[in-house]
Amino acid sequence: MKIYKLLIIFLFLLFQSCFGQTKKINGLSFVASRDTISEKHVMPVVNINANYASVMPFGFIRDLNNPVIVYNTDRQWFGESKEGAKQYIKELKKKGISIMMKPHIWVWRGEFTGYISMKNEEDWRILEDSYTKFILDYAELAEDTKSEILCIGTELERFIDERPKFWNILISKIKEIYKGKLTYAANWDEFKRTPFWSQLDFIGVDAYFPVSISKTPTLEECSEGWKQHKNLIKEISNKYNKPILFTEFGYRSVDFSGKEPWKSDRSLTSVNLEAQINATKALFEEFWKEDWFAGGFVWKWHHDYEQSGGENNTRFTPQNKPVEVVIKSYYSHQ
Repeated sequence: MKIYKLLIIFLFLLFQSCFGQTKKINGLSFVASRDTISEKHVMPVVNINANYASVMPFGFIRDLNNPVIVYNTDRQWFGESKEGAKQYIKELKKKGISIMMKPHIWVWRGEFTGYISMKNEEDWRILEDSYTKFILDYAELAEDTKSEILCIGTELERFIDERPKFWNILISKIKEIYKGKLTYAANWDEFKRTPFWSQLDFIGVDAYFPVSISKTPTLEECSEGWKQHKNLIKEISNKYNKPILFTEFGYRSVDFSGKEPWKSDRSLTSVNLEAQINATKALFEEFWKEDWFAGGFVWKWHHDYEQSGGENNTRFTPQNKPVEVVIKSYYSHQ
């Protein structure tokens, strides 16, 4: 009987090694708000068949050349703080939702974090000390709350390019505190140059790849548009022998939603629900069946479900739009 049990375990491990992860991360990016959350706010996450949520506390930088990160202040929204992140995690976990802790930096006026760069060595040192304190605080919280994944940064390309030694040291410090899985959220055009994937558990990609120039792209057009990107993504996965995790993915419900999916400004005003549906379906069809693909987190999900999204909304959220049904369907298969 003992030999039989050992054989079963061996076959299971062999299956896992040959075919990769079988249960996908079906995640939502849970937006920080002014308020605490309760079961009422978590049930829509459960109802869409999500099994993960990213919780996103914030630190703030005055401008792209300012080295000081300000966080956990009374001026922040509750959900952006350490206390708020802890409360969100507690409520989400009550309903069986696993957590990716994903601290973000916000630059004043919404300037792109990938351009953060210091002008002299002194400022670089200040930024490194400030970021270390910021991320280790949230590594402690991730460990205390038993969060399953910690994302060590989001779209910080110049910071990484110009200070690679710092990031190697930081990862070692994080591992002394946090014992769960690690990733980094690289921008879609950054991930192929990120130097420290071998030290993490997932290759994290914010997957805003351009896939179609059409006003209302078809499913077939979007799938065709994924081909060159998908080949590169798989190459990077093979190079490091690490699964790919889409730390963010999604499309706005606007015309040309697959052309420049990273655009979040308010210049796009024409609602196009079909474009959002087709682009989203193509992403699921291309990636969720792959054994080297771990899953991903829809961008983005607001706590107040009834007041979020809707068929006249042009933003990323799938809430109360036809694409929500699409996501629910794909998430039900895992």
